[in-house]
Amino acid sequence: MATANPSKSERIDVRASPPVKQLLQEAARVAHKNVSEFLLDAGITAANQTLADRTRFELGAQQWKAFQAALDRPVSAKPKLKKLLSEPGLLG
Repeated sequence: MATANPSKSERIDVRASPPVKQLLQEAARVAHKNVSEFLLDAGITAANQTLADRTRFELGAQQWKAFQAALDRPVSAKPKLKKLLSEPGLLG
């Protein structure tokens, strides 16, 4: 997972309305951070969560068994899918 690098060299600019800026300033103050630290921490957390949701999933014991059973099932012929994939698409 990515973390904040102590030697920061890149800049990220953000535009916000006055009420949003005030909200972020208040939240940063309560968290004992400056706005940049607050936004960077929140952004890293959100980025890691967004990427984790697309690369990892967790299942309970019953769900895992059902998932494994689905993976272990023999492949069945799907003529409509075969036809769809063998024909040229809209983009060529």
